[in-house]
Amino acid sequence: MNNLKNSQKYRELTVSEIEILKQQGCTATDWNQILVGQVFIPENIRSVQFSGSVRIGDNSGTVEFSGGIIRNCGIYNASIHNCTIGNHVYIHHICNYIANYDIHDHVILENIELCFIEGETSFGNGIKVSTLDETGGRGVMIYNKLSAHLAYFLAWYRHRHCLIEELESKITAYANSIKSNRGTIGTHSVIRNCRLIKNVRFGSFSQVLGCTRLENGSVNSNEYAPVKLGAGIIAESFIVSSGTEISDGTIISHCFVGQGCILGKQYSAENSLFFANCQGFHGEACSIFGGPYTVTHHKSTLLIAGMFSFCNAGSGSNQSNHMYKLGPIHHGIVERGSKTTSDSYILWPAKIGAFTLVMG
Repeated sequence: MNNLKNSQKYRELTVSEIEILKQQGCTATDWNQILVGQVFIPENIRSVQFSGSVRIGDNSGTVEFSGGIIRNCGIYNASIHNCTIGNHVYIHHICNYIANYDIHDHVILENIELCFIEGETSFGNGIKVSTLDETGGRGVMIYNKLSAHLAYFLAWYRHRHCLIEELESKITAYANSIKSNRGTIGTHSVIRNCRLIKNVRFGSFSQVLGCTRLENGSVNSNEYAPVKLGAGIIAESFIVSSGTEISDGTIISHCFVGQGCILGKQYSAENSLFFANCQGFHGEACSIFGGPYTVTHHKSTLLIAGMFSFCNAGSGSNQSNHMYKLGPIHHGIVERGSKTTSDSYILWPAKIGAFTLVMG
């Protein structure tokens, strides 16, 4: 994305503009640090508290909401700290504050409790996910460009020490290259009715509606495959790839979610990888390597410590990875095209061949 600070010319506020802003309930710790674009309408800034260095682009124009409601672009009832705001942005009703973000053109931010960047962050990149082995023996470092092929090498070739060291060093270098103390909200993104957003980077055309908590992650949305994050979700230490939808109270922690995945209906997952076109509803995933088209639609379904692909898990499917007092050290493989029936049970370690029906 273009650097907002360098993409247009800014100027200081005039004395008359400052007076208008004060009359409209605005305050600033230092008005000299508030810079605006060549086109600036002070009437579109109301009840705003400014602090730190703030840059505001062209705030003319309107935005249209569902039901035909039209609002003027601008900032209303908000606290803004150290932010750069692009052209034709609408910000309304920020309960606490927005801090340390670059907000690109045509963004809508409304009814957000708290949104900020704290310290330097890599936005979920470089985190090690304990896939397959819950104790961490086959950990996979996630980053924005992770593929199923690379993750396979990282998880299954731990005995190739030089290979793993080289791959992890490259991922670490990438994570360090994007480390920043400023977040980004990409063009045409909409973030509404959310509570806590901390150390999260949003790509262009992100749709974030009603999330409860998003922390330490990347939302890799784009114009052609937008990401949709819906009501009640909680996500921490995560990376979400383009075209993915997560909604309806889903909880994810230390997860990579690949392109075109759908997670919803109170699904929960931790330390898991989901690659292209996976779907998860109602059930639970723990330390799984979810290859493409891993699907679970039913309640009481637990996928744990296994590698799956093109797999359909039936209702009540379950696996066990514990070895008595030694803990969750086992894992297994369910090869492509397999199906587990209702209430099926597998005791790891095991390997299920391709196109197998697992019953009982």
